[in-house]
Amino acid sequence: MKSRLILVMLLLGLACMAGATERTHTIQPEDYFTQIFLSDVVVSPDGSQTAYVELRWDKEVDGRFNDIYILDNKSKEIRRLTFGAKNENHPRWTPDGEMIYFIGRYLQEGATQPPQDGTAQVWRIHADGSNLQAVTKVGDGIGSFELAADGSSIYYTVAREQMIDDFRELRSRYKNDLEFGHGIDEVTELHRLDLTTWRSEMIADPGRFISEFAVSGDQKYVAMLTTPNEHNVSAEGWSIVQVLDTATGDLTTLPDKQWREDAPSPYGWLGNLAWSEKGHKLAWNIDFDGYPAWVFATDLAGGLTDVAIRKLNRPDDVSVMGGIQWTPDGKSVTYLGDYHARTHIYSASFTSDETSNLTPGDVVVGGYDFAGSRGDLIAYQSTLIYYQDIVYYKKGRFDRLTHLNPQVDSWKLPQTSIYKWVGAEGDTVEGILELPPDYDGKTKLPLLLALHGGPTSAEPFCFQLWIYGRASFAAKGYAMLSPNYRGSTGYGDDFMTDLIGHENDRDVTDIMTGVDALIEDGIVDPERMAVSGWSNGGFLTNALISSNRFKAASSGAGVLDMTVQFLEEDTPGHVINFAEGLPWENPEEYQKASPLYSLKPGIKTAVLIHVGENDPRVPVTHSKGLHRVLYRYLDVPVELVIYPGAGHNLTKYTHRLAKVQWDHAWMDRYVLGK
Repeated sequence: MKSRLILVMLLLGLACMAGATERTHTIQPEDYFTQIFLSDVVVSPDGSQTAYVELRWDKEVDGRFNDIYILDNKSKEIRRLTFGAKNENHPRWTPDGEMIYFIGRYLQEGATQPPQDGTAQVWRIHADGSNLQAVTKVGDGIGSFELAADGSSIYYTVAREQMIDDFRELRSRYKNDLEFGHGIDEVTELHRLDLTTWRSEMIADPGRFISEFAVSGDQKYVAMLTTPNEHNVSAEGWSIVQVLDTATGDLTTLPDKQWREDAPSPYGWLGNLAWSEKGHKLAWNIDFDGYPAWVFATDLAGGLTDVAIRKLNRPDDVSVMGGIQWTPDGKSVTYLGDYHARTHIYSASFTSDETSNLTPGDVVVGGYDFAGSRGDLIAYQSTLIYYQDIVYYKKGRFDRLTHLNPQVDSWKLPQTSIYKWVGAEGDTVEGILELPPDYDGKTKLPLLLALHGGPTSAEPFCFQLWIYGRASFAAKGYAMLSPNYRGSTGYGDDFMTDLIGHENDRDVTDIMTGVDALIEDGIVDPERMAVSGWSNGGFLTNALISSNRFKAASSGAGVLDMTVQFLEEDTPGHVINFAEGLPWENPEEYQKASPLYSLKPGIKTAVLIHVGENDPRVPVTHSKGLHRVLYRYLDVPVELVIYPGAGHNLTKYTHRLAKVQWDHAWMDRYVLGK
């Protein structure tokens, strides 16, 4: 144990040395809303400029809005293209770099017709910010769009209603007055708009929902991921890869044996279609709850018969996290991959087992694009001293191009390190440990144990001021441990799949052995500890309530009963995978994994419960049930906070502010005794 403590203290010393710049501001929870966040980084065809989307919180609109900016990659100058709460996104450059097409939702007072009625439409604007123009005027709006590589046309999806024949007359009669479990679905058509003649035509109607599509460089093919309807459950095992031949109109479904019949679970999600810049190579990934994701690729140069699909290699311990692209030479596929709390860009050869890490180091990459034909990269990433800035990668080294959150330079940052201990199966478990900026290792600290969701995800090793406690609790004198427990990404396939059939078991042991290690190392006061989490983190928080190891808990959108979760959530494949079967096939596992059955008289932990009123992922039933049990039957200090109209994620400014204020007030009272 001493070696672990020495490692931690060494890291703390290095963190203090690195913080030589004077920092005077103590982080407050409300500082979260001052930050700029990024998405949709797209480089111009000549590699000289980068379009990207900024997300900012706005108290006046009670939410956050998106705007498009352009960065000059050489001078580092930034130009804003769009203004206001129109939620512009998905920018796409024209081949000459003169204009950008994007999706905007513009609402003009009194407008009842598109494009100014608030529906999603394709717009375009010159790169200098002039000549904003609506491109589509589709009633009820479009779903998604892509600009052809030569700039001659755009492709977009349009939704329509599809009704099954059974009881069609009754469904039609009452569809505006009643809801039905199935039978009235949303499916989508694919349309093409010629940007010279301005004529549009429907080019595909698969009778299914097009969740994603991508157009080949020469427009010969359009690849589509389709599901029976718009519901998330339809993507779990019922999604397929279809390729449209635009000349003939023929639609071919690619063989799926490798990611369905041969996969460890039938409930995988397809995503991230990507064509090579030249030729007809296509790549995508399959993602599972509880099992490793994989990247597949094929070359359709020989046509759509006898298609050979290759499963691409990936390094040990690396978990595929999406972001699929082809390298400019078309020889390899790149993707975002988690590795020990970092996120890098990896490449996998299409013809061999060769793989490489294109962005080494302690970085957490959020998105990227290629800059020119040499393979240089523009990415947005986070490190221990900033969260999400744009960088330029050349031969594995990066130059920081933006400084979007200068206020962070004056913040007293937590001392952040990778903390390691021995977990459930005798192997190493890691977590992100945040300690107060001025901590000298001489006193025992109160602990906030923060549990990430998923569980097929990971807590990142970077600076992060987040509504789930990162940075803000260390600023108040807490130690904060965020364990990457069993089932997390980036620690190898076995570490991930060891959780199958062992929820509320091996993950809990991994977590609590980490807590015990902190206590043994003299960092944490065992009499002042709290636990929190959202989604799967809320589920694990519920599982730990009955241990009475914690003075307080904050349970966000957490599962209480696995059978209820299977019956109500929008992605039930998650439950089936971890329980290794349906409820009637493995009822013991459903009960064993459910925190409900561990609740009993004598619980002392004060529990704060958060949930969105319309959460489809972890329905409000769980939170209401937990409140009822603790409040009515067990006489435990408890509060239930329901966010009106909210889903699984809180998207309103007031909701996120209320969440952090409730958490801090709750911990102040029940952990610190204030």
